[in-house]
Order: sequence, then structure tokens, then C-alpha cells
Amino acid sequence: MPTDFKSQPSFSPGRRWKIGLDVVVRTALVLAVVVMVNYLGTRPFLFHRFYLSSQTRIQLSSKTLEVLKSLTNHVEVTLYYDKQDDFYPTIVALLNEYRSADPRITVKTVDYVRDAGEAEKIKEQYKLYAPTDKNLVIFDCEGRWKSIPGEALTEVKLEQLPNNPKERELQFRRKPLAFNGELAFTSMLLGVTNPKLFKAYYLQGHGEPSLSDTSERGYFKFGSILAQNYVAVTNLDLTGDFGVPIDCNLLIIAGPRTEFSETELQKIDQYLSQGGRLFALFNYYSIKRPTGLEPILQHWGVNVGFDWVQDQKTVSGQDVVVSNFSQHPVVNPLIGSGLYLNLARPISRVNWDNPPTGAPQVDELAYSSPASTLAGALADPPRAYPLMVAVEQKPVAGVANARGTTRILVVGDSFAFGNQSIKSLDNSDFIGYAANWLLDRTTLLKGIGPRPVTEFRLLMTRTQQREVRWLLLGALPGAVLLFGCLVWLARRK
Repeated sequence: MPTDFKSQPSFSPGRRWKIGLDVVVRTALVLAVVVMVNYLGTRPFLFHRFYLSSQTRIQLSSKTLEVLKSLTNHVEVTLYYDKQDDFYPTIVALLNEYRSADPRITVKTVDYVRDAGEAEKIKEQYKLYAPTDKNLVIFDCEGRWKSIPGEALTEVKLEQLPNNPKERELQFRRKPLAFNGELAFTSMLLGVTNPKLFKAYYLQGHGEPSLSDTSERGYFKFGSILAQNYVAVTNLDLTGDFGVPIDCNLLIIAGPRTEFSETELQKIDQYLSQGGRLFALFNYYSIKRPTGLEPILQHWGVNVGFDWVQDQKTVSGQDVVVSNFSQHPVVNPLIGSGLYLNLARPISRVNWDNPPTGAPQVDELAYSSPASTLAGALADPPRAYPLMVAVEQKPVAGVANARGTTRILVVGDSFAFGNQSIKSLDNSDFIGYAANWLLDRTTLLKGIGPRPVTEFRLLMTRTQQREVRWLLLGALPGAVLLFGCLVWLARRK
């Protein structure tokens, strides 16, 4: 019996309209995304960088960003590096942040292990002939260049590895603790982009610690921090016929123990009257043996106390943990942290009843806790004592000094900045803040600290390593193959 079969359309009109509308909406959404991406691409200031893990999160400090804003020349950074080195990815990530912040910085890598031809060109260009010239970061600006080895960017300590019963000798490795790449790279940027160095003179001849002394109380690290802040330091002796050199941007007097001669004091006084910059640090040893600098500083509004401060906020009974700061560019970066001083002397402002005409501005910067007393006046009521003072001579109309306007920073302790104590709290950063304020480099007053290194290690015996190898190379691929075979058999049925 014949059946009357009437063909039906595959899609009803309603369904066709629905599909068409869906295609139109999806196309519109895709076009909208493309337009937005292109729009954002023309407005780079709208971009915000997102970091997917703590290991790739490298954000530049405000100090580095200020330095990058001041750049006017092109800087080429060359990584003469083995790409298989453990810290190579970290260094590249940091340099990419510099490049993202300033397009005048370019970064390229020459792998001296795998690209011998390019490596020879770099060796010839930068005279890298020593066997130790490996894993270098080179900053070059118009022919002025500086380099630093990668191993100098990381603070390490020796760590003993787990002992293998079959091996008698102990094994050690260099465990990374902190990464100082940003501090080094920003310092190198300053060095290659500024042809003229700031010059500091370090006074000697009165028992001051030596800049070449690497012992506990030596000032080797003090000088190194100044170098990192782009300040060249030279020793100075004022006992001869010459005064403070004309190219002296900063005079440093740190911890003198004996009295200055009258001639030396006249030269220092003349230097300050001409608009000089002085960084003076006193200590316990000159309490009973005045140096002669005290009357000169008093003329500038600074009282140097002849005693030392005892504070209940202490570690050993003789030190002071300073956390009370006023508002001033030298110490603003320290608010919320602190300094560690030892046998600190009170340094205060002179309270003039009638300030002289053109008197400088004098600010007390840091204080002990309100529970402090003086060692020689324990019966006096406890109070907070000022421990450092900043002096700034504002420009006077119609008066021009040969060296600019006078700035002085006086601190009641020099022991805190020896090689050992300078590592305490923010003592090392304070040296940079002090030098940059004295040199009127306000853009560099926000410091760059080391970045802690987070390590993830998996310790396995050789048996465990063999089991993991078989798991990754055998068991997992085999399981996938077996699953595929089961699916194939199921479909055949």
C-alpha cells in the first residue's frame, strides 16, 4: 500500500533565524574584542602587568623608576651568559622590566657556550680576555660601559648536602639567599649614563676607620655603598698646604678620635662657608677628647653632646634601636623600619633666642625612645634624645657660593656603619639616603633592597629517582596507550 510521504525541511524558519542570530551575535562579540585590543594597544598607559606566580613577580622600585624617567640616551644591555645557568631566567625577567619601563633600554643575550661566533664579537668589543669573563651583564651607553658578573648579583652561603652513606666526603652547595640585581643594574645605569662622577673625599689622619679595612669595624662596605650610589670616594689628608679640593662634592668625616689641628679646622670651616657638603659621624671615643669640629658645627646650629644615650629599647644595653623619625627626605624611607646605633651620642639643634640673619634650617631627624637617659646623668628624668641632625642653608638673594648651598648631616654614631653593624636593620640603606640628600639627588632617596630568593627543592635518593623516571617515561604513557586500546575495542563491538 503506497504511503504518501511529504518531505519536511531540515530546519524550521524559527530555528534558522535562531542560528543566524547566534552567528551575528558571536561575530559582533569577536569584532568588539578585536577593536578593544587594538584600542588598548594604542594606549600603553592603560596596561597593567599581572604576575602568575611569586617566582615571576619582579616589580621595579620607585627609585629605579625615577632613574629610568631621567634617561635621555639609549642603553644597550648585553647578557654574555650561559642560558642554562640557574639564575639566568631571573636576570632576564628583571631586565625585561627595565625594558618595559623605558623603551630606550634594549636587551640581548649572547650564549657564549652555544653561539661561539657572536661570543667572539662581544669578547673583542668589550676586551673579555680573562678566563673569568663569563656570565656577565654589560651595560653600554654611547661607548661608556660597565659589566658585572652574575655571581655577584646573589648573596649565598655554603649549605651541607644530605650525607650519602656511600660517600665519605661531605658535600656542600652555594645556597642563594638574596638577589641584588636591581641594586646593581640601577647603579650601572647611573654609571654609564652620567659621564661625570660625584666625588667624595674621606678625611683621614685622626683615627678614622679605613675604607680598605675589611675587618668588623672597618669601612670597606661603607665605601662600597657609596660606589653603588655612583659616588667615587678618595682619601683626604688636610695636614698639608692644600685645602679641600675644588672638585669635592662631599666631605666625609667618620669617627675621628683625636683633635684636629687649627689649620685643618680652618680649611673645613672655609669649605662649609663656600657651600660645601659635610657628612660627619661622631662616636664614643671623642666624648672626653673633643675633636675641634664641635664649635664649627655649633655655628651651623648643631650641638654635639658629650655623653652617650642609654635606651630601654636595646639589645646589648649599649645600643639603641631607632624607630622614631621626623619628616625629612633623609629618613622618610626609614619610617616603619629602623636603624641600629651603638653608644650613640645625642646630636641636637641649637635653640637660638635670636636667630642670626640668614640662619640655616636645622632639623632633628631621629630620636631614641622616651625611656632613654644619658649614661652620665642617670638621675635625670627619661626622655627621647635626638641622635642626628640635618642642616641646609637656603639660597640667599644676591649671594652665590663657589660650591653651591651648604648641607650638613651629623650622626651621633660611626660604629653603626662598620662592616659588621652596617648589615643591621636599614643601616646600609641609610648611607645611600644620606649621600643622595647631601648631593641633592632627591630622585634617588627611595632605596632598593635585596629580593629574597625562594627555593623549591625536591630531594630524592637514586632509587626514588629511578622509580620516578619509570613512572614518567613508562607508566604514564603506557596508561594512556592502554586507555586508547580499550576505547578502540569498545567501539569495534
